[in-house]
Amino acid sequence: MTAASPVTHALYGAEQVRTLDRRIIDAGVAGFDLMQRASQAAYDVLRARWPGARRITVLCGGGNNAGDGYVIAALAVCDGLDVQLVALRDPTCLTGDAARACALARRAGVTPVAWREGMTLDGEVLIDALLGTGASGEVRDPLRSAILAINATRRPVLAVDVPSGLSAQTGGTGGVAVHATVTVTFIADKFGLHTGASADHVGELVVESLGTAPETHGDLVPLGELLAAEQLQAALPPRARGSHKGDFGHLLVVGGAVGFGGAALMACEAALRMGSGKVSLATDAAHVAASLVRSPEVMARGVQAAAEAQPLLAQADALVVGPGLGRDAWGKALWRLALDAAVPSVLDADALNLLAEEARDRDDWVLTPHPGEAARLLGTTTAEVQADRRAAVLALRERYGGSVVLKGAGTLIADADGVAVCPYGNPGMASGGMGDVLSGVIGALLGQGRTPGEAARLGVLIHALAGDAAARAGGERGLVATDLASYVRVIANPRS
Repeated sequence: MTAASPVTHALYGAEQVRTLDRRIIDAGVAGFDLMQRASQAAYDVLRARWPGARRITVLCGGGNNAGDGYVIAALAVCDGLDVQLVALRDPTCLTGDAARACALARRAGVTPVAWREGMTLDGEVLIDALLGTGASGEVRDPLRSAILAINATRRPVLAVDVPSGLSAQTGGTGGVAVHATVTVTFIADKFGLHTGASADHVGELVVESLGTAPETHGDLVPLGELLAAEQLQAALPPRARGSHKGDFGHLLVVGGAVGFGGAALMACEAALRMGSGKVSLATDAAHVAASLVRSPEVMARGVQAAAEAQPLLAQADALVVGPGLGRDAWGKALWRLALDAAVPSVLDADALNLLAEEARDRDDWVLTPHPGEAARLLGTTTAEVQADRRAAVLALRERYGGSVVLKGAGTLIADADGVAVCPYGNPGMASGGMGDVLSGVIGALLGQGRTPGEAARLGVLIHALAGDAAARAGGERGLVATDLASYVRVIANPRS
């Protein structure tokens, strides 16, 4: 984002947070005192969120995450709650602060019972203190069976620091992960809690700093930042009263092979609602009439041979290439012509698939792949992309240049400033055409003079917030891409 747009929320990795933890202890805070702070913070959230709960089940693994669970169990017993305390690791094998925490729980009057598959978890609320931030790789039994048992209860779950099985670093899972209702994470927010599988596992997220300020440790560079709706106020000021359409860019959308005109039309409409001064469309002649009916403001041109688009390219300030383009001779010829024009561009859909076949790199474009397209661009699998989305989006930028938007839950943007995560959007947006709308929004911003990084970050933010506004108005189920256009206009005018 520009200097006027604040960095609102840094996201760290598991090793960085462990470093912060060590530094707090080295500065004079005893490790057990820090554990008690964390446990008290989690317990306070438990009581505030479920004040009527009288019995809880606490499941503890090994290490300090288990220690947090044992302290929570002690706090709950002292507060008059009934506690079922389940140990996945023999308490006699615990060491250090975790052993002290287990002894504290015993002194409070609660005795851990060994986990066994099939046992009844009878708490009204379950506390997940199994793995924490140190988890990596495949989750194996008995932890796997315990996680499955937690999820099978369908009762509220409070996860301590990180839902067990979810990577705090990547947002991937080790095959299974706890479905938490609330996650209380400590010291600093973690990157993996905001992308990938996290959407199905974290639930409500509470960040408890425990009195530390990660941003004061300048040598620990965050893995990324979380975008915030408040950034739009600074990024989208009111327009000057003397403005004219030439001030706001001429966007050309290239796409719409026979039978696929809708994608290009949606991109055009989104660009108009994002404030483009002029929008042109190079498409198959069969779609011109539909464009005139749908959006008469769009200057639609039927293109039978790629060379016919040359005059349109010469007039454009930015391009959107790919919606409905196809990969036959017509689409490939237009793709090559558009890329050779060296105009700032957004590449989506079939333009990305063609790029995977004929790689290029440029600094002035934005690529917007979904995980499947990202896998083709990287020559890997969708599962591997989703297992470490941050690594994938950085690899895409390294290979193809420019700025890259990796779509999906917790959309990522990689640009010259690093990696940003979008925390907005909803499951209703998992429907055809949403990516076409996004490409139109980003393209409009490129045409209005934004850098590729600015256009990508602002475009993703506006698109997601528009989707959320549309879902609030009519619900997630049945939300379609064309619903977003009017909301894009509202979100793009934050002071109206």
